[in-house]
Amino acid sequence: MTRATLLLAVLAVGSVLPGTSHAAGIKPTRVVTENGMTVLIVDQPSLPIVTVNMLIKAGAVYDPDAKAGLSYMVAGMLDEGTTTRSAVQIAEQIEFIGGELSTEGGEDFASAKLRVLKKDVDLGFTLLADILMNPKFDAKEVARVRDELVGFLQSEKDEPGIIAAKAFNEIVFKGHPYRRPANGDEKTVTTLTPQDLVEFHARFYHPNRAIMAIVGDLREAEALALVKKHFGTWMPKEFPLQTFPAPEPLPKPMLKLIDKDLTQATIVLGHVGIDRRNPDFYAVAVMNYILGGGGFSSRLVNRIRDEQGLAYDVDSVFEANVLPGPFAVHVQTRNAAANQALASVFQELKRIRTEPVRDQELADAKAYLIGSFPLRMDTNAKLASLLNLVELHSLGLSYFDDYPKAIAAVTKEDVLRVAQKYLNPDRYALVIVAKLAEAKIDTNVVSSTK
Repeated sequence: MTRATLLLAVLAVGSVLPGTSHAAGIKPTRVVTENGMTVLIVDQPSLPIVTVNMLIKAGAVYDPDAKAGLSYMVAGMLDEGTTTRSAVQIAEQIEFIGGELSTEGGEDFASAKLRVLKKDVDLGFTLLADILMNPKFDAKEVARVRDELVGFLQSEKDEPGIIAAKAFNEIVFKGHPYRRPANGDEKTVTTLTPQDLVEFHARFYHPNRAIMAIVGDLREAEALALVKKHFGTWMPKEFPLQTFPAPEPLPKPMLKLIDKDLTQATIVLGHVGIDRRNPDFYAVAVMNYILGGGGFSSRLVNRIRDEQGLAYDVDSVFEANVLPGPFAVHVQTRNAAANQALASVFQELKRIRTEPVRDQELADAKAYLIGSFPLRMDTNAKLASLLNLVELHSLGLSYFDDYPKAIAAVTKEDVLRVAQKYLNPDRYALVIVAKLAEAKIDTNVVSSTK
C-alpha cells in the first residue's frame, strides 16, 4: 500500500463523526470576512482530519441560453490547471498527501471540496485557493474537456430516465433557467470557448459570492488564520445580477410521448413544487414521505409495486431549490402496464388530497425523518455540505435544533392542507418514454384526474 493510498484509507475510515447521534450538538460558528466571504466552522477535534466545502453562487441559472453548460464547464475545469500549476501538478500534490480535491457545477451553485489530514491543511488550502482564484482555462484543456462533455451528452440519449427528465423540465419550467440541464446540450457546449470560461469566472467567482464550510480538527482561530492567509487577497466584486421569477404553474395537463424500442416504460408526472425557504417545507416533507418519498413505507410503492406488482421502481420527490423546483412522481413499469400504473398514481394523488392520513402513517413518517436527520451529518463531508445549504437558504445556525422540532410539530391537518395546496393533479406535465405500440397510452386515463 502506497503512502497516498494509506492516507486515503485513513480519511475514508476516519471521516465518520463521533457523537453525532444528536444533531442538536452541532454548534457552528459563522464569520463574514473583510472581503465578504461567509465562513462556517465546526470544530471536530476527535480525528486529525479537515474537510472544506466551498459553495460559489455561480450555477447554471446564470448561463445564457445560447451557452448552456458554461457554468458546468467552468466548475469542472477549476482543477485542470492554474496560472501556477498544471493539472498534473495539482493531482500529484493532492495525491501525495493522500487528500481529495474535487469540483462540480450545478443548477444554483458550483462547489469545490477539499479533504486532508490536519498536518497537510496548509497545502490543502493553498491548492483550494489556487484553483478557485487562478484557473487558467488553457485552450487545449478546454477543447479536451468540451469533447468529453459532448461525448457524455451523446451517451445520455440512450438513458430513458434522463430523456424523460429533460423533456419534463422543458415543459414544467418553460421560459425559466431550470428548464436547461446544468451540463448543457451538444449544440451549446460545442460553441463554448476559453474566453467564455474566463469571462464567466471573472464575473461570478468572488468571495462575496462564496460560502466556505470548515469541519474538522481546527480551532476557530486556526481556521480563520488559514482563510485570511489563502483567501484574504481574493477581491470582492459588486454588480447587479439577473433575478428570476418563480416558475409559472402549468395552465392545463400537458402530455409528451417519446417512442423508444424499450421493454419498459419510464414515466415522469408532476409540476412546479416549492423552494427551500417555503415555511411549509417541513409539512411537505412529511406529506411526500407518506405519498411516495418513504420507499417501501410509502403509499405509491405499496399500491403500485407491492399490491399490483406493476412497477420496478416508483417514488415521488419535491426538489426544494433556491427557486421552486419540481414535484415529480417517477414510475418504471412494463409497457403494457403503463395505463394501470398511471391510474393508480392519480388515485393516490387524489386520496392524499381528500382524506386525512392515518395516525400511524404520520407517526412513522415523522419518526423516520427525525431519526434519519443525524445521518445527514455523520461525516465531515456531509456536515460541510449541509452547512453550505443552511447558509445558502438562510435557514439559520439554529437549524440543527429547529429541523426535528419542525417535523415533530406537523399534524394530520398540515399534511392535508399542503397536499391540497402543493399537489395539483389537474395541471401537470406527463412524460412517457416507452415502446408506444405496446404501451397504448389511454388519454382518458391521463385526463381523468378528478
